[in-house]
Amino acid sequence: MLDLNDGMNFEMAEESTATTRIKVIGIGGGGGNAVARMMASGLTGVEYYVINTDRQALTASPVPNKLAIGAKVTSGLGAGSDPAVGRQAALEDTERIIELLEGADMVFVTACLGGGTGTGAAPIVASLAKEMNALTVAVVTKPFRFEGPRRMKIADYGLAELAGTVDTVITIPNSRLLEVAQGKMAYKEAFKLADDVLRQAVQGISDIITTPGVINRDFADIRAIMLGMGHAMMSTATASGENAAVEAARKAITNPLLEDGGVRGARGVLINITAAGSLPIQDIDEACSLIWEATQNEDVHLNYGMIENDGMKDEVKVTVIATGFSREGEAPRKVEVPLPVRHAAAPALAAAEPRPEPVITPYRDEAPAAEAVTESYAAPAEPAPEPPPAEPAASRPEAAPGAGDLDTPAFLRRERRLFQ
Repeated sequence: MLDLNDGMNFEMAEESTATTRIKVIGIGGGGGNAVARMMASGLTGVEYYVINTDRQALTASPVPNKLAIGAKVTSGLGAGSDPAVGRQAALEDTERIIELLEGADMVFVTACLGGGTGTGAAPIVASLAKEMNALTVAVVTKPFRFEGPRRMKIADYGLAELAGTVDTVITIPNSRLLEVAQGKMAYKEAFKLADDVLRQAVQGISDIITTPGVINRDFADIRAIMLGMGHAMMSTATASGENAAVEAARKAITNPLLEDGGVRGARGVLINITAAGSLPIQDIDEACSLIWEATQNEDVHLNYGMIENDGMKDEVKVTVIATGFSREGEAPRKVEVPLPVRHAAAPALAAAEPRPEPVITPYRDEAPAAEAVTESYAAPAEPAPEPPPAEPAASRPEAAPGAGDLDTPAFLRRERRLFQ
């Protein structure tokens, strides 16, 4: 049994038998829904967790490993679509978050940006995972257009925070899902579609780690491609018949869900091909060459793997992970969250100018649960925005008394100043 909450005990999921220990953590309502969908889809070889301020949502979640955060800040309710509250909730429970993260070689942080808990807490969780030397990858969505410009600004600001914290961030712009949808789509189906794209992003990477191949690629290859590489894209495509490998590769790098330019400018690319053993080596060469040429970077770090599956017959699946995209004008601030003293001494942070925390009026906090299938996702091309103007201080948590007390750890004094 894993006791992560006062009065809330949840059984651990069966531990992965793989050497590499992968933890997938859904943060907030939307992130939790996405993780529940991944678990229901049968994605194996990973451990699932959900983190939320909303205890009611946690109780309803089918995911067995749960962590309620921010009881003092939210009294067990949601963050009210305020990322400042989500951030404070995560800082309140860093000890428990560390307990959840312990032992992980790789951590996926998934959230629907634009709300309170997901946007505010995800950078804190990711920062702690990095402090514990786990390869940390964020897979997040940005809001649909109909969710409004304020929510989009909050999402953009949260994305900049994450990009300065994780090794790699894969972003799924929900608005592009509507562009590729065929015909009318119910709003619930749209959220289901977004959830499933998150699942495919995690599965595409975890499958490379957990599935043995003829030309094997494992965690070391994923780490080499993703460690400290910033923005990334990941795409999977299939094709059949003559020239299936080349066609699948072409579809993977030109998928409509990708940002304009596809893999152009990538500094690292990992290609994984799944096909029957009869696939000609010439087809593999042509498919990989097509992707390499599309990067327009002679110095790109390119690697490929081959998984043999005779059940695919004349079908070929190509998965492309491209990393290291530069974003002009972006200079994300690295979120620093010192570990509690029992794990490591908390370094004092230099005094910083207070910056406004984003606060928005209540929208839907996170996406509802969902279900559908898509094939690809990519990092955004736009530069990170300036933080949106803060709303009246009354909507924020009050700073605790004694903020000037030198006996209080430096990082907590700093957080208190941010919320004054």
